[in-house]
Amino acid sequence: MKIRLLSTALLAGLAFASAANAQDFDDRWYLTGSAGFNLQDSDRGTNDAPFLTLGVGKFVSPNWSIDGELNYQNPNNSANQDLNWSQYGVSLDLRRHFLTEGRNWNPYAVVGLGYQRAEEEFDNFPSVNSPGQREDGNLAAKVGVGLQADLGRVGVRTELAYRGDFDDQSVANPSENWFGDLLASVGVIVPLGAAPVAAVAPAPVAPSCADLDDDGDGVNNCDDKCPDSQAGQTIGPDGCPVPVSIDLKGVNFDFDKSTLRPDAVSILSEATQILQRYPELKVEVAGHTDSKGTDAYNQALSERRATAVYNYLTSNGVDASRLVGPNGYGESRPIAPNTNPDGSDNPEGRALNRRTELNVQN
Repeated sequence: MKIRLLSTALLAGLAFASAANAQDFDDRWYLTGSAGFNLQDSDRGTNDAPFLTLGVGKFVSPNWSIDGELNYQNPNNSANQDLNWSQYGVSLDLRRHFLTEGRNWNPYAVVGLGYQRAEEEFDNFPSVNSPGQREDGNLAAKVGVGLQADLGRVGVRTELAYRGDFDDQSVANPSENWFGDLLASVGVIVPLGAAPVAAVAPAPVAPSCADLDDDGDGVNNCDDKCPDSQAGQTIGPDGCPVPVSIDLKGVNFDFDKSTLRPDAVSILSEATQILQRYPELKVEVAGHTDSKGTDAYNQALSERRATAVYNYLTSNGVDASRLVGPNGYGESRPIAPNTNPDGSDNPEGRALNRRTELNVQN
């Protein structure tokens, strides 16, 4: 019967097991003390009595704590109040705490194993050594449930436990080989030492300008002299846009002419499509000549050539606001030699210099 009762109490304690969120883990040692009432097993022949405990313990993980505890109770013999019956012991108790974030009171289940020592007086009449006295120790085990609260500097614990006392030498009831007591208590928990301080993340280090590229042009802020460059621009090592010269290869002119040749029209048509595909692109229309003729004449001729290309683009759907010019540069910007190294004429080089270009401005 009593074995079944002990098993039932164990299952009742474990029934509190459920998943819960862990709170902060305080692994300081703590002192415990409690006062309670011991409902003695009626087979003992003793009165119910108050009891005291004193212990030390700590959390070994966020949800598990272990305590070592001393206990003392002095329930008198119920048949003869003059006969003393006292008990003290030590136990090692393991508690599983079921924590929930934001909740102050949290339940727990406890199991313990210990040693209980009894000092029992009994009527030994007519012996001259009456009353007789028995002092004996034995194994004890307990299971229980409780609630624990953190009140800041201290904690509070309330507990209901069932303790099996495997005392098989009782004088009052020698037929029994163990007794079961019910223990109800309220106690305090006093942490030792300073409370743990949560780790403070180091302040983020502000990145240096060498690690930043605000305009995304591939040049870090330290070296970027043009921090507002736009996507799609060709950027130099200083972060500033580099003018891109688009040579309309094939849009060349006959000697001393500024009219578009038929073979140039297809090339300009393709350039027009590119400009329409990228409406954000802005270009300069520039005309050039070879070195034949005077500077003034070549300047005027290069302007007429630039104008011919400008007019073609605007008449084919390119908005004039996207075009800079038309500008002429005469013979000042050759891309090929106008003469050979020996000073003789270089017709092929001069043909290449008689050209127009679209210089990207953004």
